[in-house]
Amino acid sequence: MATINDLVLAHIDEKPAFYARIEDVSPDVKPGWWKVKLLVLTIPLQTYTWILDESQVNGAPFTMGGTPIMLEKVVSPEPPVKPVAPLGKGAGKKGKVVSLFDRKKPEA
Repeated sequence: MATINDLVLAHIDEKPAFYARIEDVSPDVKPGWWKVKLLVLTIPLQTYTWILDESQVNGAPFTMGGTPIMLEKVVSPEPPVKPVAPLGKGAGKKGKVVSLFDRKKPEA
């Protein structure tokens, strides 16, 4: 099930329409239904709250006002595998790793 902080792609009329992040999922008054708050990643940002059942949150198609809609969970592709640097003589001589968190802030 897609859940809080997951990215979803909303398909409208069977075409990709917009990306959104699920901000909140809370139970609706109707058993088995959920209030799903979406942060729609458009300019400007917008928030929608849709009342969906669990199957719809999981990607089952549904309609709003007769328009077909479907949410598809977006899975980030795995980052490319980086080659492991050889250990031993000469290892680590190409450069120094600098932490961005440890660097000094410029003085004003």
